[in-house]
Amino acid sequence: SELKAILLDHAGQHFSFGASVEDHLPERVGEMLPEFHALVRETLALDLPTLAAVRGQCLGGGLEVALLADRIVAAPGARFGQPEINLAVFAPVASLLLPHRVGTQTATDLLLSGRSIEAAEAADLGLVAEIAHDPFAAARRWAEEHLLSKSAAALRFATRAARLHWSARFLADLERVERLYLDELMETQDAVEGIRAFLESRQAEWTNR
Repeated sequence: SELKAILLDHAGQHFSFGASVEDHLPERVGEMLPEFHALVRETLALDLPTLAAVRGQCLGGGLEVALLADRIVAAPGARFGQPEINLAVFAPVASLLLPHRVGTQTATDLLLSGRSIEAAEAADLGLVAEIAHDPFAAARRWAEEHLLSKSAAALRFATRAARLHWSARFLADLERVERLYLDELMETQDAVEGIRAFLESRQAEWTNR
């Protein structure tokens, strides 16, 4: 009840490359995706101001986790992207949250191209709130300056209120986009081909089906 913020950090030089490609195989994705989405729901249900400190690569499911943060602080060399389309799949959480964070046109660009962007461009787009050589220290300093003097109860209600315009729809759509992924996308030949081609280090041969 006294917790006033969550600061997402990471070990090593990269925030996250996302879920392992092996976990996207048809025999494993039916377990992995619902578990990942459960983490998303649990994090949002805390109604706590959330910050993320990002260094290095922040890709795929890693960026989807970072998108849960109300404030992202990134190192100058950080890179952000949703490369799932290159494997003939898509990013369910990012498909719903990126338009909210950067607008529909930019979100569609990132989701359909699979390109990654540097921290400076991410800041220009509004995805990153601050660039700092030590993003963890900068994020913690911001929380100490702006949050820790506040009532924990008030912060929870204010966070919930600030998310009201999108959170209910997001949670409803997350179930729909999960079913789209598992029941329809994973029935296509290309989704399986893209994942297996990556694991086998070869060029994918698309059938467009």
